[in-house]
Amino acid sequence: MSANLSKELRKKYSKRNFPIRKGDTIRIMRGEFKKRTGKIETVDLKKMRIGIEGIYRTKKDGTKVGVYFNVSNLQIKELNLEDKKRKIALERKATEEKKKEIKPKPLPKESKKDVKEKDKEAEKWIM
Repeated sequence: MSANLSKELRKKYSKRNFPIRKGDTIRIMRGEFKKRTGKIETVDLKKMRIGIEGIYRTKKDGTKVGVYFNVSNLQIKELNLEDKKRKIALERKATEEKKKEIKPKPLPKESKKDVKEKDKEAEKWIM
């Protein structure tokens, strides 16, 4: 389950989205709780939903119940980078882009005359 990254994180890590984990700080983009931020409390992979700390709905009897959100309605504001594998995954694309920027210069194209001359030389060696 991946959510899109904020503009600052997109520039920093050269990624558009990233998998969500417990401890990430997110912002709600759609619905009743729009523009509110909080840390991820629970990640339910079976039902594909996320619970956020501090966001509750009160029932008629006064008890508070956690609200669950679809990942598509969330945006990651801050990443929890305690896991080493997660750091490596973030750095992976940035290093790939750097490799793409440093491309070797293409070889000069041969003219038709050069190709014909090479063909003639090759014929001489064959005969």
